[in-house]
This record gives sequence, structure tokens and C-alpha cells, in this order.
Amino acid sequence: MPYVNIRITKEGATKEQKAQLIAGTTQLLKDVLGKNPQTTFVIIDEVDTDNWGIGFDQVTELRKKGN
Repeated sequence: MPYVNIRITKEGATKEQKAQLIAGTTQLLKDVLGKNPQTTFVIIDEVDTDNWGIGFDQVTELRKKGN
């Protein structure tokens, strides 16, 4: 029973894009590992850029700086 957690920044991924991520991840596990899609769980967490840090900075601040 695979469990995959995808974390992306909360910046407007559409419902359709999320559906593609779920379907693609499920298909990959089926193709590569032979996992049953009916027991494959894919969870997408959207994280606000204030809550995502790289090094010493929040992604929100890095983006303001152009990094």
C-alpha cells in the first residue's frame, strides 16, 4: 500500500494539475513497482511560501529578492 506525499508551494496549482500529479504518480508506481492503483495513496500538501524555508530565508522573501 504505497503512500506518496507531494508538497508544493501554494501558488495556484489548478484542480486539473493536481489530478495529473495524482494520476501520474499512481501510474509510475504501477509501472515501476507493480503496485495496485486501488491501494495507492497520493496526498498533495500545499504550503504557503511563508512556511517554506531555504537556508535562512522564507521562500516569500527569496522571491521578493529575485532568487
